[in-house]
Formats: sequence, C-alpha cells, structure tokens
Amino acid sequence: MKRTTLSLIAVVTALAAVTGFAALTAPDGTPAAGGGAPVRLPVERSSLLCPAPSTSEVAETVYTSYTPAGKDSAAKDPKGATDAGKSGTAEARLAPAPAGVTAGETPPKKTSAAKPPATVTRPGTPVGAEANGGTAPALTGTATGTLAPGWTVQQTTLVPVGGARGLLGVTCVAPDTDLWFPAASTAKERQDYVHLTNPDDTAAVADVELHGPEGALASQLTEGIAVPPHSSVPVLLSTLTADAATADITAHVTTRTGRVGAVIGVADDKTGSDWLPASADPAGTLVLPGIPADATSVRLVAYAPGDDDADLKIQLAGATGTIVPASAQSLRVKSGMTAAVDLPDLTRGEAGSLLLSPADPKKATPVVAALRVVRGKGDKQEVAFIPATAAITARATVADNRSAGCTLSLTAPAAAATVKVTASAGTQGGTPVTKTVTVKAGTTTAITPPVPEGLKGSYALTVEPVSGGPVHAARTLALPKDGIQMFTVQTLTDDRGTVAVPVARQDLSILDD
Repeated sequence: MKRTTLSLIAVVTALAAVTGFAALTAPDGTPAAGGGAPVRLPVERSSLLCPAPSTSEVAETVYTSYTPAGKDSAAKDPKGATDAGKSGTAEARLAPAPAGVTAGETPPKKTSAAKPPATVTRPGTPVGAEANGGTAPALTGTATGTLAPGWTVQQTTLVPVGGARGLLGVTCVAPDTDLWFPAASTAKERQDYVHLTNPDDTAAVADVELHGPEGALASQLTEGIAVPPHSSVPVLLSTLTADAATADITAHVTTRTGRVGAVIGVADDKTGSDWLPASADPAGTLVLPGIPADATSVRLVAYAPGDDDADLKIQLAGATGTIVPASAQSLRVKSGMTAAVDLPDLTRGEAGSLLLSPADPKKATPVVAALRVVRGKGDKQEVAFIPATAAITARATVADNRSAGCTLSLTAPAAAATVKVTASAGTQGGTPVTKTVTVKAGTTTAITPPVPEGLKGSYALTVEPVSGGPVHAARTLALPKDGIQMFTVQTLTDDRGTVAVPVARQDLSILDD
C-alpha cells in the first residue's frame, strides 16, 4: 500500500487563478499552523494588462506604476524597501504586447515599441514613463514578491485635437474570463473598440456578444476571436453584427479558452473619447460613484443577464443625503435586453453617486450598469464613463494623481463609514501624507485629496476602510485644454492584495493500493 500526501498547494493554485499566489506562511513569516480558521496572506504574483493607448499621432501618454507600502515596510527598511523573503527577488515590470490579427485581417505593420514604465523597485514609491504618438503598444506585466500585493498601473492619455480628442484614463486590468460592458454602442457617431489582451503563453479564444434594447444582436462571428499569446487584438464592435446601428448596447466578453484583459475604447464625434471599463459583477444593488458636480449630461445604461426582469429604483447620494431624481425615479430592465434613461440636471452643482436598488426588496434581480457622463456644451463637450463598482473591502489604490485637478468621491450607501486616505510619495519626490475622512450614511463626500509634502511629479492615492459600513470610491482627474473641460473618472476597486488560505484541520493523505 502506497501513501500519497496531498498538500495545500492545489488549493493555493486554484485561488491564484483569480488573485495571484500566496506562500504558505503566516503574516509574521512563520509557517501556517493547522487547525485554525483560514488566514489571509499577501499574494506573491499579480498580472495587469494595459490597452494600446491611442492611434493618434499627437497622443501623449503617461504610465504610472505603484505598489502600496505594506504595514511592516518601514520597520524592515527605512527607505521603504522590503525583503522579498522566500518568494525571491521582488519585481514589477510591464512589457510591450504585439498586436494580434483577427480572421480576415492583414498583419499590422511593425512599429517602434514605446518604452514601458520603469520597474518598480520598492513599495510606497510610484514610478512613471511617457510614450508619445500612435505607435505605443498594449502592455502586459507581472509583479512578484513584495511588489505584487496591490500593484496598480494607471494609463493616462491626452489627445488635444482630432476625432479622438480627449483625456483618456484607465486603470490597467487583471485578466478574466467573464466581463460585462453596459453603455457600449454601435451607433454611427461612435467608434467603440474592445481591446482583448492575452497575458499567457498559450492562445486565448474570446466571444463578444452584443445585447441591445430588443435583445441579442445578430452575430457575424461564430468561431470566436483568437488572441495569440502575449498579444492584444482590438475589435470594432460594429463589425461584429449585421444589425442596424444601436446607440445603447451591452457587450459581454467571455473566453472559450484562456483568459483576457478587456476594456472598450470609445471615440465619439461630438463628445471626444475615453475608456469604458467593465461593470461590477451582476448584483441586485449597485453603486456608480463619482459623478462630477458640473456634469451637463448623465445617461444610465443597464442590462439584466438572467431570466427575470428587473425593476430598479434610482437614487442619487449627494453631499447631504439621498434623493430620488425628478427626471427618472425608476428603470425597468427586461431580461436579456439593454435599457437606458437620460438623467438631465442630475447633480445640480453637487457631486454625487447613483444608487440602484430593487423596487421590490424581495425581488433583487441581478443587473450590470454604467453611466455615460458629459461635461461642457456644444463643441466643448467631453465624455467619461462610470461603471458600477463594488465596495472597497480592504484597500484600493489609484495612481497618476496631480497637484491640481483631482477629486476623490467617497460614497457610503448604507451606513456611516470612516476611511483612511494616503497620498504616496511622488514619482520625483515628496513625503507621504495621510488623512482620515468620515462619510455620513447615504451621502457622497467629494474632497480634494491630500497632496504629498514637497510633491514632485504625480502620486498615488490609497483608500482603506477603518470603520462603519461599505464605501465605494472614484477619482476624477480634470485637465482643461483649449476651453474644453477634459476629464476622466477611475473607480477604485479592491486591490485583492491578500488571499485567504485554508488551513488543514486533519490529515489530507489518501491511500493508494
């Protein structure tokens, strides 16, 4: 009789498919003991994917890479560096990803690769890099060791003129297998490209389904979209269907094999361009944080992926409380169909966040949602998108904040909450500062975030819940240009810097005859 011992490696590997890798050691560095509840350990590997920023020759792109300092960083090294421990040398690096080719297309011409962001050398200090013109490629990257927990990269692009003009901001995304994008479009005035990036050594095959107000749009692609290893494929949504142009659709990206990072680049003839990130997973209650105070147009787009219709109550959480907008108090979303509603004069000069909840609390039908937000009027308009965003459970970070033009919106939809906001050192110098902010129940607190003392360059903002109820957050970056109120909004999502590792309570051996 042979005895084969099963370790927890298989369990950790399964968890790593979503959140990275964790070593089997306790927070103080000692081996995890058996018989207790699961312990949360720092991930040891994180992957991020950045789409190709622009095709415009006048585009100016800034990348900012950052890992928050751990709780023990200062104790281990006054300069902020931490010991990589058993995980080996810590590293966080991005590399160019060549453009892939979809069926029927000719291979793209070779272009000079943009220099990716510098390697992060220690937690707590962001680094930046620039790439100009329309040849900057998509980037794939991995952080390991002490640089993995909470690693984030912000890609910010300014296109001052042309049909794709605007300020485009996106937090580079982790690979996934199932993503929803409400507020996409195949309308004639829109050019919506879904960028599919494969970080792995094997090819991925992705499907993109489009759902309009009448249901699923007829697909012209039945074999899926092949995304070669370590490559990126941009696909124009309007080429995926023979149906008539549709203003409001929901794009659903899934993979048959492998995994991809996905984000939609939007260019509108009238309102400029920005990135549309994926919505939070389908849920009965959603929060869409960070609507600017001077928004001139807000359009809500929602989709119900299940078998049941959804009747949603619409509320706005402002500075003093939660109200029901006079322009639209509810929205009915039929199963398998995309619904949209305009919310004129929504903010009335007061920054806020939209709350969606079931009209009947006993019938919470899962939905996904996003906002299309416009500032300015006439030929001075600028667009941005705000997807539904989950609450911050442990920590969330957004990089590339400037000394001016930033607003941090914090929303506590259910109960009062207190959070700690930390401004990191700057990319070229500065001392971190921390501020505690309390948000009243049912309100949105919009603040000018703290700025590092002696700031040089840009910096990162980290939000950590301290007490109270759930908190949702978003950062607005505004860079006015030639009379246009150019802006972009990035929602803050939990960085999943730790992973719960189950601890064996008994012998997990199996007996082989």
